[in-house]
Amino acid sequence: MIDPGKLSHLQGALVWLPCTIVLYAGSSALHRRLDKAPIANPTLLSIAALVLILAGCGIPYETYFESVAVLHYLLGTAVVALAVPLYRNANRLQGRCISMALALVAGSLASIFVGLVVATLGHASASTVLSIAPKSATAAVSMEISRLIGGTPAVTATLTIMTGIIGAVGGPYVLNALRIHAPEARGFAMGVASHGIATARAFTESEVAGSFAGLGMVLNAIVTALIVPPTVRLLGLA
Repeated sequence: MIDPGKLSHLQGALVWLPCTIVLYAGSSALHRRLDKAPIANPTLLSIAALVLILAGCGIPYETYFESVAVLHYLLGTAVVALAVPLYRNANRLQGRCISMALALVAGSLASIFVGLVVATLGHASASTVLSIAPKSATAAVSMEISRLIGGTPAVTATLTIMTGIIGAVGGPYVLNALRIHAPEARGFAMGVASHGIATARAFTESEVAGSFAGLGMVLNAIVTALIVPPTVRLLGLA
């Protein structure tokens, strides 16, 4: 006899998985049609469309997430696959290691402390302050850090996604305004500041930019995991 719960999840997957894929494919096509304008970021457009559809249909997010769980699993595989383009462009790391290390530390510290300062000045609750600290690490890492230091993982996940979208949409404009055109620098900056979503945006510019964005994302996740817990304890926040 078929478990009704499993049958429900299967039916949900048959609806929401193709829906998600079609929405992202359509958003990507629109992004290309608009000459890859950052404001037309496919992730942003897909999320906005899904929110409207789920809200209109009265579908809880938990139901949707269970239906597309396979995409969550494949996300980890995609992150590991970033090593392939980085390997192809490994020769570009020569002579840049020291400058990249300094940029990594500066970017990680800026993200952590700016978030803490803004939340504190805004009189946010202690839980919210702790949830903000790891927001620039990739979602899986930031949520675990948040749980470890006493934050709210769900809030951290939301802030992490917002950080990624803001970086993916606004990052290219900021880098253009600063006249930073080297793909290595552009990619690394976006990866450190805005993790996977900005990394996907960097790949639309070039493989080199995407490779360095992936490297920045991974290194920033490691640095954030090492810095945030002792920092919030030192400041008496946890």
